[in-house]
Parts: sequence; C-alpha cells; structure tokens
Amino acid sequence: MIFLRYSRTLIEANCYILADSPGSPALVVDPGAGSAAWIDQTLQRKGLSLGAVLCTHGHMDHVWDSGLVAGEAPVFIPGPDLYRMDDPVAYARPLGSTFEAASGHGWIKPEGTRALPGEFFADGGAEIVPGVAIRALPAPGHTEGSSVFLLNGAVDPDRESAAFPEGVAGQALMLSGDVLFRDGVGRTDLHGGDPAAAAASLRTLVRVVDPATVFFPGHGPASTVGRERAHSYYLRQALAVG
Repeated sequence: MIFLRYSRTLIEANCYILADSPGSPALVVDPGAGSAAWIDQTLQRKGLSLGAVLCTHGHMDHVWDSGLVAGEAPVFIPGPDLYRMDDPVAYARPLGSTFEAASGHGWIKPEGTRALPGEFFADGGAEIVPGVAIRALPAPGHTEGSSVFLLNGAVDPDRESAAFPEGVAGQALMLSGDVLFRDGVGRTDLHGGDPAAAAASLRTLVRVVDPATVFFPGHGPASTVGRERAHSYYLRQALAVG
C-alpha cells in the first residue's frame, strides 16, 4: 500500500496520500493549507489518480486546500462536521486572514462535499477508493464530528512514506486526526469542543482499538495506542475519569 505523508503546511498539519498500488485511485486525507501543490505533483509522479478526499474533521488547518485538490472527486467528512465546510473561517475568524495570506487563496468550498456514509462506520467498514478499506469510529470532543479511521495494509517503502515509530512495524493502522497525538490529545476549547465527550472518546479508543495499532495523527509523529496508554499524561487522565 502506498501511504505518503506531507507536513509542510500551515500549522504543520499532516496530509496523507493512500493508494492500493501505482496507477490506482488515491485517497487524500486532510489537505491542509499549502498541501495542494505537493498533492498534485505527487499524484503525477506516482502515476496515481485522485479518487476521493477525506477530512478527519472540519477545522480549517485540515480542510483548507480541499477545494483546490478535489475537482470533481468527492470530499468526505463525518456528518456532524459537514456544516463547517460551508465556511470553516466562520468558526475561527481570527485565523482566517492568516490562512488566506499564507495559502494565497480564500476558502474554496469543494463541489462534491458530502457526509461520510454510514457504511464506513459499520463493523467491516468499506472501500473508500478501490483497494483502500477503512472503518470509521466516531470520536467527538475535539469537534462534534471528529473521527478516527482504521485500516490494514503493508506500507510500501518510499522516502515520502509516513514514518513508523522507531522499532515498530505492523499492518494495523489508524488515522487519528486531532483526536490523539503522540504525548497529547486534541484541544477542546474551540467552537464545538466538548471535554467530557473527548474523554469518553479516548476511553472508547483504548477499549476497542488493538494496543499494537500504529496511529498517524493530524499533527506530529506516529505512535501506537499502547504506547500512549502507558506514557501519555493526557490519556491517563481521561481514563482515570472513567
């Protein structure tokens, strides 16, 4: 599986490209401000076509370039955050001018924006592009619709591949957005945030996700669910409440 990461975006939000193999339709995850050129060049260089865009949640640092990237391709986002795609600047107005200045464009709403269908939240998930099956797990708290996405696959070696934690390998993977970071968790003090819901979501993740699962967050490096359970102060605090 092709699984590439780019973080030279505004606020260093991670953008990912996933595809089954060269020549396959690709899934772009969280195209933040400044990712569009890399996405376009990488798809061409790898012989990939754009199949779909997935936004883990509706904060502007994760969706800003989706309108430039998507074209006619669908842009999926968990349903509770769909309203944010009308104008994500409206919920973080002070940052709007910063994003416009840094990216060279204002908000461009993708034409094909839609709520992620319920089949992706079912037990087995579904293929979001051919050869890339994901299972979505709601994890509200950072935003109303924040979700994590579980998938399985062996990552092809590539200098742009999303890096695994040192000494860790495996095929159980998770895109955690801003729900869970290495040594941290998503903030809950912005519009739509809910500390109690975030803590409950973290307890759910620990209960249902294999500790060996390697997760790739919306900011920063990868880690494992087990490592965070053992070492993350914030995750331990959330677990203690429950």
